[in-house]
Amino acid sequence: MMWILIILIVIIVAGVLYLISLYNGLVRKHQMVKEAWSGVEVQLKRRADLIPNLVEVVKGYAKHEKEVFDRIAEARAKSLGAGSVRERAAAEGELARALKSIIALSERYPELKANENFLQLQQTLREVEDELQLARRYYNATVREYNTTIQSFPAVLVAKKLGYTPEEYFDLDVEAFRSGEDALSQRRAPDVEF
Repeated sequence: MMWILIILIVIIVAGVLYLISLYNGLVRKHQMVKEAWSGVEVQLKRRADLIPNLVEVVKGYAKHEKEVFDRIAEARAKSLGAGSVRERAAAEGELARALKSIIALSERYPELKANENFLQLQQTLREVEDELQLARRYYNATVREYNTTIQSFPAVLVAKKLGYTPEEYFDLDVEAFRSGEDALSQRRAPDVEF
């Protein structure tokens, strides 16, 4: 009889310790997602802060391109005002396409293309885009790990009850800035002919 009581106590203690460990793991992974998102936001802010300088340099050479400048200002405002991860990704994709149009202006204005400030801002923007892509990949990796954990057994039994719900991936169309293609054309399989 005593052995049964000892075994029962050991099972209960092991179960409680496992639940504590599971909870701590959920907290840790959720915090990693938040930390990774802050890294993405830092890069997005760096890019947003760079845009006014880029626009000012281009305005000096392309004064009659008001539509392009208005589009960039509108896209930047949407980006800064976006709430959810999905809204932010859509706004950032639109901003990347608007930035591509301002970079394309340099082709029409050779003196702009040769301007040292413009070239430096363009290079900095490329670097920020690269860092943003790294931050986005890290964020998405932490989201994948977190989502996998809360949707795996036995965590799935308690995660939702504790308020842990799946996080959204940040699918930013960074390549739109580099190539000018939209996300759908990039994801489409190539046509193969023999």
